[in-house]
Amino acid sequence: MWHPGFAADSTKVLSRDALMGIILKYHPVAKQAGLRVERAVAGITESRGAFDPTVKADLDRKTFDGTRYYSYFHPKLSIPTWYGIEIKAGLEEVSGDRVNSESTLGKTSYAGITIAAHGLLFDERRAVLRQAQSFYQLSGAEQQLAINDLLFSALTNYWSWVQEYRVYQVLTEALKVNEQRIRFIKTEYEQGARAAIDTVEAITQLQNIQLQQQASRLAVQNAGLALSVFLWLETGAPAAWNEQIVPDNEATSSFSVSNLPGLEQLITEALTRHPKLNALKYKTDILRIDSRLKAQYLLPKVNLNANLLNKGYTLPDKVSSQFLSNNYKLGFDVSMPLFLREARGAYRSARLKVEENEWEIKLQLVEVENKIKQYFNEVANLEKQLLLSEQMFVNAQRLYQAERTRLEVGESTLFLLNSRENKLLETAQKLQEVTVKRNKSYTGVLWAAYKLVQQ
Repeated sequence: MWHPGFAADSTKVLSRDALMGIILKYHPVAKQAGLRVERAVAGITESRGAFDPTVKADLDRKTFDGTRYYSYFHPKLSIPTWYGIEIKAGLEEVSGDRVNSESTLGKTSYAGITIAAHGLLFDERRAVLRQAQSFYQLSGAEQQLAINDLLFSALTNYWSWVQEYRVYQVLTEALKVNEQRIRFIKTEYEQGARAAIDTVEAITQLQNIQLQQQASRLAVQNAGLALSVFLWLETGAPAAWNEQIVPDNEATSSFSVSNLPGLEQLITEALTRHPKLNALKYKTDILRIDSRLKAQYLLPKVNLNANLLNKGYTLPDKVSSQFLSNNYKLGFDVSMPLFLREARGAYRSARLKVEENEWEIKLQLVEVENKIKQYFNEVANLEKQLLLSEQMFVNAQRLYQAERTRLEVGESTLFLLNSRENKLLETAQKLQEVTVKRNKSYTGVLWAAYKLVQQ
């Protein structure tokens, strides 16, 4: 498999940073998170459409048996405004022998306004637009949260793969040593320097390590397949896993608690910028907008319609008091349910949703803080365990080398050497296990404090 971040030779090195770069560029979850933000931008544009001016024209005409009954032509323009007032203007041309008695024959024009008095402070159009704007911010926070979680999951799998691969390397090296030892033991047996049972002892040890190596090889393969879920190509296709891919031998000594900001600083920064908390805050904004809109339904519905009328399609020379007193069309309507049960129920429900979300914010504040503390404490503790594991490994190496020297000069037995070797393999695997646990916990601190993306 060829992929950006891998070396262009038979062995392809996959580092932690290369893995993160691949995920951020090509992984479907990262792509989907970006698309959700784009959808939110489209939603804002759609919501602003409620404030677009509208042009409309009606034509209704009837002619029958040589008689023109009526002809109505009515083009008009309406311009919504932010504060619930709609400005409108139009032309009317009415002709015919049997027109509606309320219609004015000939050409007339008008200009006026329509006011929804109950929506002057807030209405559905403004609510939808403001919710769309908050949803855009929410989508951005959810995008950050999704990528943060994705990177954490990927790196957790990455370190598991690193552990299995390094254990496999240890066992492979041990296998080579034991193959050489068998040849040495067989030579000494043939020369009469060793008993036949020593060859059995050597073969048994070799078979034991072969068994461990085969199990380790399977673990490496499965860990690689689990990691391959996070590897995608620029074409949008999943990358095929290849056993020639190996982890980078990057130094992980920098994964120390001493290289992290102080615990209080981590918590303070996380509580102000963590996308999970920001997403809940934006959700609260959306719910409060809905609650404010529901509150408007508690008011009486009052609609006012006022128009100035004019004969013909030209503007009057001047607007006199006589023009205002004679040439107008005015109307209003008022309605209100007697019990307001629907409006009161909707408003109460909206307020409860806000309160519910505020409690969720309080809960998440505690959870984020505790997660940071948990991983931070784990890193500090695992560093101490790692120091002890390194010392145990060094001591096990010394004991093994001493026993090996004693065997070569005839002062020890193969049984004792195998015991030392098994203990050395055990401490080597334990060292890798503790190292990876420390690396995972360090990654966990960055994830809980939302610092993975900055790494």
